[in-house]
Amino acid sequence: MNNILTNILFIFERLDWLGIVDILLVTLIFFGLLVLVRGTQAVVLLRGVLLILVLVALLTSLANLPAFAWLIRTALPALVLAIPVIFAPEIRRALERIGRAGTFFRASNKNKSQDMQQTIQSVVAAAARLSARQHGALIILERIDRLDEYTRTGVMLQCDVTPEMLMQTFYPNTPLHDGAVIIAGRKIVAAACVLPLSASGILERSPERQMGLRHRAAMGITEVTDAVAIVVSEQTGAISISHTGRIIRRLDVERLENTLMAFYYPEKSHQQNFFQRHFPYVFPDKDE
Repeated sequence: MNNILTNILFIFERLDWLGIVDILLVTLIFFGLLVLVRGTQAVVLLRGVLLILVLVALLTSLANLPAFAWLIRTALPALVLAIPVIFAPEIRRALERIGRAGTFFRASNKNKSQDMQQTIQSVVAAAARLSARQHGALIILERIDRLDEYTRTGVMLQCDVTPEMLMQTFYPNTPLHDGAVIIAGRKIVAAACVLPLSASGILERSPERQMGLRHRAAMGITEVTDAVAIVVSEQTGAISISHTGRIIRRLDVERLENTLMAFYYPEKSHQQNFFQRHFPYVFPDKDE
């Protein structure tokens, strides 16, 4: 123990301003990684990995265990290679976020060049009617990230966005009512699309443990892309909206329209940055 304290004091004695900058950079990198994996299953895995590393360090430093030390040295390269496999979804999500950062200004110009106002009005009108009739629906609005890999899982439509078309698509017991509708610009690209379900660890801490598949799919697609998802509950008729893995529920028609307008026309919306300022982690009702 005295040797450890002596080594720590020796390190602090040799510390200069360049060393402080070095430590701060490493700290910022680890902080950024923790922010990226916050609220995901990776936190649990990371906690387990750290616990194992601490136990191994204590056993190898406090006791003379040559066979155990040899086993750790032999297995360590395999563990290092296994880390990218274990954390593959989180690594992919982090790289996607970094990639989106470079397209921020291009995204703004693209959104302004597309006339999304008519699409938003059609989606809002359809959501209001579906909510009144308690017909379940899942509508995905494409933004910068392409959703081609998800549209290929559904039925291609390539038709104009109208409230009547959306209502017909989600009419119960029709061939296209299951799955999601994906909209790009002013076109319904595909219906009955299969989306990834949310893997967020936040769901495990919610008071409502059993989440509906529509809401899970809405959170899942917004965790891996920058799309906006609108969900209509089949049991309650409640309207929810999801973005960046977050979800709010029980929106009225006016609030839904204002939120969508804030995404595509922030300069026209009175609720600019509404989603970022008033979008806590809220969990929907249990439904399909």
